[in-house]
Amino acid sequence: MTVTLARIVDAQAALQSVIIATPMIPDDQLSRRLGARVVHKAESLQRSGSFKVRGAYNAIRMLDDAAQQRGVVTNSAGNHAQGVALAAQLYGVPAQPVWWRCWPGF
Repeated sequence: MTVTLARIVDAQAALQSVIIATPMIPDDQLSRRLGARVVHKAESLQRSGSFKVRGAYNAIRMLDDAAQQRGVVTNSAGNHAQGVALAAQLYGVPAQPVWWRCWPGF
C-alpha cells in the first residue's frame, strides 16, 4: 500500500474516537543540559499505554469482513500487543498475541 496524504487524513479521522490528544511535557532540566528545548510526548496516557494502537487500529479497520472474522495474531508481549488487543476489542475481532518459547519468563 502506498502512503498518501489522503490515507493519512483518513486514518486520523478514524482514530479521533479511539485515541486522546496526549500532552507535550517540557523537560526544563534536560533542556538546560542539552542547550535545546526538550519535550516528552506522553503517549503512556493512551488507553493502550502507548502510541502502538494507532497502527493496529488502522490495520484492523482496513481488513475485509472475512479477515476480521478470522482474527489477528501479533508476535508481541508488549506495547504492540496491547495496541492490537484494544483495536481488536473495539472492532469485535478475535486477537491472539504470541511469543517465542525462549522469551524470558515463558
